Amino acid sequence: MTRARKTSLRLAGVAGVAVLGMVLAGCSGGGGGSGSGPAQENLDGKGPITYVQGKDNSNVIRPLLDKWNKAHPDEKVTFKEQSDKADQQHDDLVQNFQAKNANYDVVDVDVVWTAEFAAKGWLQPLTGKMAIDTSKLFKPTVATGTYNNTLYAAPQTSDGGLLYYRSDLVKTPPTSWDDMMKDCDIAKQAGIGCYAGQFAQYEGLTVNSAEAINTAGGTIVGKDGKTPTVDSAEAKKGLQQLVDAFKNGNIPAEAITYQEEQGRQAFESGKLLFLRNWPYVYNLAKTDGSSVVKDKFAVAPLPGNGDGKPGASSLGGHNAAISVYSKHKQTAHDFVEFLQSEETQKFFMTQGSLAPVLASLYDSNELNQQFPYLSTLKKSIESAVPRPVTPFYPAVTKAIQDNSYAALKGDKSVDQAVSDMSAAIKTAGSGS
Repeated sequence: MTRARKTSLRLAGVAGVAVLGMVLAGCSGGGGGSGSGPAQENLDGKGPITYVQGKDNSNVIRPLLDKWNKAHPDEKVTFKEQSDKADQQHDDLVQNFQAKNANYDVVDVDVVWTAEFAAKGWLQPLTGKMAIDTSKLFKPTVATGTYNNTLYAAPQTSDGGLLYYRSDLVKTPPTSWDDMMKDCDIAKQAGIGCYAGQFAQYEGLTVNSAEAINTAGGTIVGKDGKTPTVDSAEAKKGLQQLVDAFKNGNIPAEAITYQEEQGRQAFESGKLLFLRNWPYVYNLAKTDGSSVVKDKFAVAPLPGNGDGKPGASSLGGHNAAISVYSKHKQTAHDFVEFLQSEETQKFFMTQGSLAPVLASLYDSNELNQQFPYLSTLKKSIESAVPRPVTPFYPAVTKAIQDNSYAALKGDKSVDQAVSDMSAAIKTAGSGS
């Protein structure tokens, strides 16, 4: 999911550190190329840059910058640390992009912001001299940095949803939603809640609603990023499953208030049979002194639609991009490649529990011994679907959250919620 959640956690989540190079336009640089405008300027520019990211709670960035600066004394990177709130990070980036701020050279960008920033002309296309090698990366992560068939942001870290389950009570994890609902009888016999995810009215609800809709075969927004496609039988089926589970108690009533941490704490305290959450929960559930499930849980892919395929996780993570306003785009490009290197990606995983974007690391015996959920996470990411790729993401996610929440609370029927969601997305895309 997003850094809003992860940076508020001790582990800084698994959603990942990404980078965006922002550099000042209008300054001469040797790499201009044909055409005019900031995207053609300063392509050969080298020199000091600034890296901007949300709070580095897990102390991942500072050691990496120390390493870079030691090797590049004439191209040092200064760290500008933002708040730990995703909306504040987003607004800060927007303000500095609009101001063409030359002092924000490399910035951390949530995957759901890429299309918005690219559509406004703020991101340097990663083509030509600025191209990066994506051949060793997970294809779903590359898709999150792509807008209109052009790569604008380099995959930096990824994330996928997992199903945590009580292995002492359920020997074989459910592979479909219907099978999981049948297993809720086990929860009732044990006197605990059956299933929870993130259902409070915030970005986590967009993640969970999108997973339900996508797993059921529905979609939310068309490929143009503005045409609503959510008013379909498949989308209604996915949302209806969540609504029905709230109605019959398979999802406990209190889960309407759950963000990531509330769900984790409920699972660790033995109050849930199943929990949808991110990989960061694994280590905490294993090591927290208050966890009563340390040796009583396992992880599986999210349950699917009954066709034998895993559920469609919403793809989390952060990307690295280079701003069209940079004076030192060559340094920014080299720094992005440094962040994508195997050594750095491995450090992200071991130091901050940040899911790598290099496919090969998921097959590392060393990492799999240290992080037993890696093989399951790999399946989750391989089958993941990005949240709506749209330049109007803030308005689209609000439409999803508002209407999904109303349906879960019983304030709207699913039909009405989906219809209203579609109308709100259409309004967002029309610019009105």
